[in-house]
Amino acid sequence: MAEGRLTTHVLDTATGRPAADLRIELWAVRADGGRDLLREATTNRDGRIDGALLSGAGLSAGTYELLFHAGDYLRAAGHILAEPAFLDIVPIRFGIADASAHYHVPLLISPYGYSTYRGS
Repeated sequence: MAEGRLTTHVLDTATGRPAADLRIELWAVRADGGRDLLREATTNRDGRIDGALLSGAGLSAGTYELLFHAGDYLRAAGHILAEPAFLDIVPIRFGIADASAHYHVPLLISPYGYSTYRGS
């Protein structure tokens, strides 16, 4: 059986570069709607987290949420933002149906927009 894993990376589409030093929180979403913090991490100079956010026995089927602290990153990267910023914390809630699969959740960010998809 393959070992499942959850990974992410962040690209700053306004500059065309990886988003380094962007803080990310990973939450598990319970059936009652509550959440449990599983991990906090910061992107490296390639806009990635060193290693998987979750893998192996730590990854199970269920609903998760990634919180990307985009506003802090964008300010630190020199983007001029309105106050309050149009985008501050970007939440991406997603489901994992197969805990043996690789789930990659990238974020493409700029001061006024973002997108995501299930990557490989």
